[in-house]
Amino acid sequence: MQFWRMGLITVAGALALASGAAGASEAGYTRYVIGDLAAPTPAKVAPGLLLAGGGEWDSDAFRWFVAQAGHGHIVVLRASGAGDAGDEFMHSIGGVTSVETFVFDDRKAASDPVVLAAVAKADGVYIAGGDQARYVRFWQGTPLATALNRLAASGHPIGGTSAGLAILGAHVYGAMDGGSATSGPALRDPLGEGVTMVEDFLHLPRMDHVVTDTHFTRRDRLGRLIAFVAKTRATTADKAAVGLGVDEGASLIVDGAGKARLKGPAGTYAWLVQPVGAPGARPGQPLDWPAIKVTGIGPDSVLDLGTLVVTAPAFAGTASVKQGKLAGVPYPADAGWSLAIHGGAGAAPRGETTPAEDASYRAGLKAALAAGSAVLKAGGSSLDAVEAAVRVMEDDPQFNAGRGAVFDAEGKNQLDAAIMDGSTGEAGAVAALTTTKNPIRAARAVMEHSRHVLLAGAGADQFAREQGIEQVDPKYFFTQKRWNDYLEWKKEHVSALSPRVLDATPRPEHRYGTVGAVARDVHGHLAAATSTGGLTGKRWGRIGDSPLIGAGTYAIDGNCAVSATGTGEYFIRQSAGRQVCDRIAWRDEKVGEAAQDTIDEIAEIGGDGGLIAMDRDGHVGFALNTAGMFRGSISSKQAPEVAIYADEKPVHP
Repeated sequence: MQFWRMGLITVAGALALASGAAGASEAGYTRYVIGDLAAPTPAKVAPGLLLAGGGEWDSDAFRWFVAQAGHGHIVVLRASGAGDAGDEFMHSIGGVTSVETFVFDDRKAASDPVVLAAVAKADGVYIAGGDQARYVRFWQGTPLATALNRLAASGHPIGGTSAGLAILGAHVYGAMDGGSATSGPALRDPLGEGVTMVEDFLHLPRMDHVVTDTHFTRRDRLGRLIAFVAKTRATTADKAAVGLGVDEGASLIVDGAGKARLKGPAGTYAWLVQPVGAPGARPGQPLDWPAIKVTGIGPDSVLDLGTLVVTAPAFAGTASVKQGKLAGVPYPADAGWSLAIHGGAGAAPRGETTPAEDASYRAGLKAALAAGSAVLKAGGSSLDAVEAAVRVMEDDPQFNAGRGAVFDAEGKNQLDAAIMDGSTGEAGAVAALTTTKNPIRAARAVMEHSRHVLLAGAGADQFAREQGIEQVDPKYFFTQKRWNDYLEWKKEHVSALSPRVLDATPRPEHRYGTVGAVARDVHGHLAAATSTGGLTGKRWGRIGDSPLIGAGTYAIDGNCAVSATGTGEYFIRQSAGRQVCDRIAWRDEKVGEAAQDTIDEIAEIGGDGGLIAMDRDGHVGFALNTAGMFRGSISSKQAPEVAIYADEKPVHP
């Protein structure tokens, strides 16, 4: 600990004791002082608002705030913690004359003469983070709230971060139930008890009609901010209420004319949410709102809080909510992209493949990542990216898809594939193909050029031919390795679904060979694709989970994308792909947790395998309950990483 910080704590404690307010004091607050309270303010004070999204302070934004306060006397108000914000102002930001901090532990402090006098003579007031419910309980309807309104109206700057920003709007999400609303539940019942809006608290210049929110993108809060605005419009006279969210680490600085500009790290934004018309909201029912204008405020943007017009927006678009589901959210062009792939679960345990085989598999995975990422780097769609990645693996005889497909009970190759576009919810699939070189191309053609979702058998091959998709002689799919596996199966004469299949297969890798990819593009759209040759020795026209939407393949924007590999019958019974996304949407699980929980559910009924999943932000979850799964990932922020064995931990974007 630095010496000056130790000294400050000692002085602060002495001042608190001297005022009779240490700990749960009689006065209801603890007071900390750093600097010279009696010194004159060096420069002119000017009006302004500092709207900070939480997390690390942006130095430029806070120096602006100090300048608006005339480099004079800052009062920090908070309801938890100690005097550390004073440290930051005095020693990290610099240029202040004094910082006086009041930490509230009781409502009575909001009527204390010492507190009120400090606020009245402050050059600027900054409200720290913490729990906004404490601010509401301690300050609403008190002389302190009046003093803050008066100070702002007289042309002094007011700032807040995290919970401190949450209370600066005309309408406040108070978190009065002791929790913190999340987007999914809030959209499912915006008028419910979990959305605790507070009215008639602070009344700051330029903040009419505004509901604020913080830690915005990092905590996925667009949905809940829409719910806050919905409840405000539905239950108050303010039918023009709008939302203003600020990303963690970023700040909006608002001058006296109401012009707001963003300060913060690259890739952070503020979000202006302007729904059109009245919300379709009833108690206990999910929200419907067909048109919600969302505008991104970036470093080159200017938001006029008077007119709510954004000059040079970073991004803009119209989202919608239907039955509590948010869709069509615009994203910044530099939002980043992400790709994950798999080449099948059930890989051999470490040491059972030769070094050459190991290297060859990894090279194949990297080639697929390169193909998909080339699309995404160029600004292409997630749909094009997953198709490109899967086609590479279909053409690679190492993988059980396309050219490397296994043989069925009659010694033939029958191929399945599916693809789904998360931006539209459309999907296409094919099953039991025998002459189509790249089944994933046929699946996409079904989606884009037919009114169907799934085609099978000779008809599916015929459709592919009519679409101009390359056809091959069935001998093209032959590989000696797969044929040897088939001969071993045939010799043992076991059922395709018998556990003895595993014992009868001399080469353990690709026990559940399938290939797949999931991706997020720079526009925030998700897609998933899966392709497989199925199980060695499969009979009676068996079709697994890969071409079944919601089982082996699934994608929906704003939620997740999934591609699975394993004992397909169990993945079908568990609706594996859809289950992962439902866990994210309805249980607010993280993508890795949702993926693993789904695999655990499959294991409980006797199945094994793995899956890859990606959430709306491009975060990846790999889950498996086998010795390994051929897998890899790459993103705009991460170099390609591949893995085979269960104990390998590739970097997740």
